[in-house]
Amino acid sequence: MLLWLGCAAVILLGFLFRHSYFLQDIKYVIDKLNLKRRIWRYMQTNYLIVDLFLERVKTQPHKPFIRFKEETFTYQDADVHSNKAARAFLQSGAVREGDTVALFLANEPLFPWLWLGLVKIGCSAAFLNYNIRSKSLLHCFSCSGAKTLVAGEELQDAVEEVLPSLLEQQVTVFILTDRCKIAGVQSFQDKMKQASSEPLSKELRSNLTLQSPAAYIYTSGTTGLPKAVAVSHAKLWGYCLIMALTGVTSEDVVYNSLPLYHSAGFLGLMQCSDKGMTVVLRSKFSASQFWDDCRKYDVTVVQYIGEIVRYLCNQPQKPNDRNHKVRLALGNGLRADVWKDFTRRFGNIEVREFYGATEGNLAMLNYSGKMGAVGRDYFLHKWLFPYALIKFDIEKGEPVRDSSGFCVEVAKGEPGLMVTKILASAPFSGYAGDLGQTEKKKLRDVFTKGDVYFNTGDLLRIDKDNFMYFQDRTGDTFRWKGENVATNEVADVVSVADSIEEANVYGVEVPGHEGRIGMAAVNLRDGQKFDSTAVFHQVEHFLPSYARPRFIRIQGSMDVTGTFKYQKVKLVKEGFNPNEIKDPLYILDEKEKNYIPLTPDIFDSILAGKIKI
Repeated sequence: MLLWLGCAAVILLGFLFRHSYFLQDIKYVIDKLNLKRRIWRYMQTNYLIVDLFLERVKTQPHKPFIRFKEETFTYQDADVHSNKAARAFLQSGAVREGDTVALFLANEPLFPWLWLGLVKIGCSAAFLNYNIRSKSLLHCFSCSGAKTLVAGEELQDAVEEVLPSLLEQQVTVFILTDRCKIAGVQSFQDKMKQASSEPLSKELRSNLTLQSPAAYIYTSGTTGLPKAVAVSHAKLWGYCLIMALTGVTSEDVVYNSLPLYHSAGFLGLMQCSDKGMTVVLRSKFSASQFWDDCRKYDVTVVQYIGEIVRYLCNQPQKPNDRNHKVRLALGNGLRADVWKDFTRRFGNIEVREFYGATEGNLAMLNYSGKMGAVGRDYFLHKWLFPYALIKFDIEKGEPVRDSSGFCVEVAKGEPGLMVTKILASAPFSGYAGDLGQTEKKKLRDVFTKGDVYFNTGDLLRIDKDNFMYFQDRTGDTFRWKGENVATNEVADVVSVADSIEEANVYGVEVPGHEGRIGMAAVNLRDGQKFDSTAVFHQVEHFLPSYARPRFIRIQGSMDVTGTFKYQKVKLVKEGFNPNEIKDPLYILDEKEKNYIPLTPDIFDSILAGKIKI
């Protein structure tokens, strides 16, 4: 009661001071508090998302739940198929209450049917990235503790590659086909077809609580092997209900082309149950088909991650670019320049940028629509959901601490490491089967003795108007000539050049020099040649000398992760050696005021210290 009275007093002060964002700030905080209260109520009654889904089945059985290619599946259809999946698992004898089953398949309706079926019988699922193979596949499977693997028919070769190891561990392997002739592998779809579609008793999932794992979702693994995050049913609720803060309604049709093994893709699908919405599921993102799909299915809300929006903006312009019903775009990783191009070209689409991590304990939303921002630094929000931006030493790879051993908050305008306080109400469950990596993500004695914070690994910045901006991952930011260089800022400048379609910036080591020097891997616009002079003038005009990429690598296409984030680790390792890299390489030449070809002779001169960089 006192909290609500306090909020009321703050609202009154807001009217008195007429702060332009005050009412938005306070509304956001109250909405988040209401969501927390809602989850707390669910915890008291052990109310899972599958329970809400079953209510939707009763109240709107014939409403479309998933539209996939030319097929439409109603909420009742989803219930029937998931019942069949659940019974097929039970009748196989391989799956029992409390087990984890690994799902290794691409985007298709069977993905949610299998997950719903597993939860109905008190189990969880591990979502394996369908792009991984061999050792990475075995690693991800082992992390989850699963003893059963279900794979898509198109991934049969990948399964056969690791089958001896799986059978040695006595793993039950199913392929989503009607028949299977591979020794040690069983078909599954025929078992589903033969199984009853009758509803299952709630007693079968009586072992589940909101603290039980609903799914194991993996980090992208851009800096090593993927890590499995145990997403509890409570956390699943938290992420799913965030969509409620964006103004979606039951009448919305949501377009989801994100991989379902990724948190954004899966949560984007399941959170539609909250409002009883329809989801258009795409097997794989296609920039050329995106808007045609939106028109075909009367889409009103689209989801994005990483560079998806940039890919859309890079498509050839068409007369019908604004001929659609999309009013809202939800996601994360949208740069300000691309945001501006997107809305200018495709119409007045509201963008709601999220900030958060699969394993994180805090999520933020840019509810004001400020281009490029991920949220706002508001004192009441910060008090209720504690976080801080602290000074970070790029070279040492650790936070800066004062003489007392405590971390130091950055000033406004200065990039800082985002850390979020770990509390009973904001837990960090860590990574399944990896206590070492879990401990590495915890920062202790941050501001007081004994406190514990989650290290997001992200550098953020707060501007004078209290808007928060994502700057970079700590692993991507590099230091050169005593200065920190934010790769995203440099990439934004380079990509403005007319001949450049995309730029991926990173730091590479140069023998005999401290830190890392800037390098940009770029791909060119269709029909364009590399305009080296224009790129030089662009970086000279907009970047300080230490931040200008000294090397440029021309690639045919950008390497991205399954979640559309640029791959940097491999590029960093390859460096700038023209004797080993087949792609065209260029070096910045201050005297020529140009980027000139990087020849083996120039490379040797750099190593010998004859050329100053």
